[in-house]
Amino acid sequence: MTYNIQITLDCTNTHDQADWWAETLGWVVEPTDQTFIDDVLAKGWAQPDELIVHKGVRVWRDGAAICRPGEDSHKGRLRMLFQPVPEPKTVKNRCHLDINLDCDDKDELRARLEGRGAQFLYQANQGPHVWYTMVDPEGNEFCLG
Repeated sequence: MTYNIQITLDCTNTHDQADWWAETLGWVVEPTDQTFIDDVLAKGWAQPDELIVHKGVRVWRDGAAICRPGEDSHKGRLRMLFQPVPEPKTVKNRCHLDINLDCDDKDELRARLEGRGAQFLYQANQGPHVWYTMVDPEGNEFCLG
């Protein structure tokens, strides 16, 4: 049996967070099916105020998702969903992402992510393994190893 895995992040700006993480991971924002939107609006299953325009395209206000390129309908895919919550983040995440990107220079990658809105918290190590603990633009922790 094959399972799809979805990691869900609470956030304030779902579409901005999806864009940020898609660029960070080299993933893609899942496209919104405009024909499907037209159909559910016509049938009264959704209202126009449930949509916004993001980057010139109608999208659902309450969420965005990203996945690896070519896996937007693939069984066994990995997916990140960004869902809106009314309250800001106030405490440490109980779960965080460990990101191992294809990059030989962690410092250069750290600087690039900081330039895009991430914040460095601290460096840690376990034996020879060194990682940076950082937060994304909305304060969600992740480790860069």
